[in-house]
Amino acid sequence: MSEQPTPSPAPAPTAGAPSSGASSSVVEESPLPGSPLPAEIASALKRDGAGLVAAIVQQFDTNEVLMLGWMDDEALNRTMTTGRVTFYSRSRQEYWRKGDTSGHVQWVKSVALDCDGDALLVRVDQVGAACHTGTRTCFDGRAFDVVAGPAS
Repeated sequence: MSEQPTPSPAPAPTAGAPSSGASSSVVEESPLPGSPLPAEIASALKRDGAGLVAAIVQQFDTNEVLMLGWMDDEALNRTMTTGRVTFYSRSRQEYWRKGDTSGHVQWVKSVALDCDGDALLVRVDQVGAACHTGTRTCFDGRAFDVVAGPAS
């Protein structure tokens, strides 16, 4: 099933923006108008100027870091509610679900937000290559020569 192009994501609310004033015992509206996410998740996200959050994708059983993609609220909501990873393409300015054209599906196992709220960790069961170049990860064969620190 192909995804239809959609408009660019809405910019993130600025820090210190007025709150809705709703009681904590009441489900609050999302701080981002039109966000499909629960308020507690939407308010915890620190989006960039384009309304996006980095999503690090990791193989759930081997801990391989597979790739990095970008999500807005809608992409994160689709990822959390469908069992498949959806990203927002900055270059194409549309949503894309991993594997729809390649068959290299990412089955969602868990999603977590980092301590700063500016990165997501999406643990998946990767079917086939994660990278568009055909490698298992986007980092395979791309390491730099570095001076390594001591073992701890």
